[in-house]
Amino acid sequence: MGESQSTIELSSHLSTLIRPLRDYQSIELFAGAGGMALGMEKAGLHHLLLNDFDRYATQTLKTNRPHWDVIHGDVGQIDFIPYKDKTDVLTGGFPCQTFSYAGKKMGMEDTRGTLFYEFARALKESEPKLFLAENVKGLFSHDNGRTLQTMVEVFESMGYEILEPRVLKAIHYHVPQKRERVFIIGIKKEYASKVSFTWPKESDKLYTLKDALKKGTLFASDVPVSEGQHYPEKKKQILDLVPAGGYWRDLPLELQKEYMMKSFYLGGGKTGIARRIAWEEACLTLTCSPAQKQTERCHPEETRPFQVREYARIQTFPDEWVFEGSMTQQYKQIGNAVPVNLAFALGTSLVQTLNEIENLDNVSI
Repeated sequence: MGESQSTIELSSHLSTLIRPLRDYQSIELFAGAGGMALGMEKAGLHHLLLNDFDRYATQTLKTNRPHWDVIHGDVGQIDFIPYKDKTDVLTGGFPCQTFSYAGKKMGMEDTRGTLFYEFARALKESEPKLFLAENVKGLFSHDNGRTLQTMVEVFESMGYEILEPRVLKAIHYHVPQKRERVFIIGIKKEYASKVSFTWPKESDKLYTLKDALKKGTLFASDVPVSEGQHYPEKKKQILDLVPAGGYWRDLPLELQKEYMMKSFYLGGGKTGIARRIAWEEACLTLTCSPAQKQTERCHPEETRPFQVREYARIQTFPDEWVFEGSMTQQYKQIGNAVPVNLAFALGTSLVQTLNEIENLDNVSI
């Protein structure tokens, strides 16, 4: 597919960033619509295998990259042993689930039945040099931190040195969105003391909604018109009264009470409710549905949710990237994705470490 409408920012950086010393091979689990996979590809990784349980997401991957080996279905049914000695990187964003370890300290067995277990199994069977796991920011506090601690212990028991997990804010990596995600990086212990991993450097340039939807340094054209959800008439009448950059507290007091109901009397800012994004700010984190209450993301000028292609732009997908399924399914895929530009920044850091490992391996031959 052509890349004429792909992000200019990515293209301009490709020539100056670290180039892979060879074709590094990756496996990606829970690949979704391909935000992580596309960013990693742009950084120079080649995908051996991608998997997801969502049939619309896997169809999206197949439509855009027919040459990728995309396996639709239960990750638990995939044998990763044939990929041993072929895989350089394993990536994936598994859901945050509580483990039934209860003091048994059985390591990986404590996590059986969860999708984390399947990620750990893939790691154990394929034995990549590096892995990158992605999750929600809430992982740090999930089950009072025990969930994350268990994950780290399991990874370490499998022969990996785990870097301090880190929250990255997408807005610092050429993404016009205030999205935060946790990333866990692991390096095989045989290499860990001899190589380094450098987290991607935060950019001084912060992009806004205008950069996402209008022609400029981030995209080569205005966003194409596409299908999109609509607000019910009553909600539209209320959001008509909200200024760009405003939210429910900008409504007349009686309307605030009517719209918020019991929530009006509770604490907390709830700044995402009845929210109209301004051109000159980054978008709030996209959700799986742009029109649902609590997470409205209203267009700055028109009283409507962001359209599908606008959603994709905010996640830094190129305009050529096609999303399969119904409009609802497309929103879901985009809302769940890792922003492409953030994945690209992380992929470049992974490639830099893989180059160090490659030089080590060549010396030892």
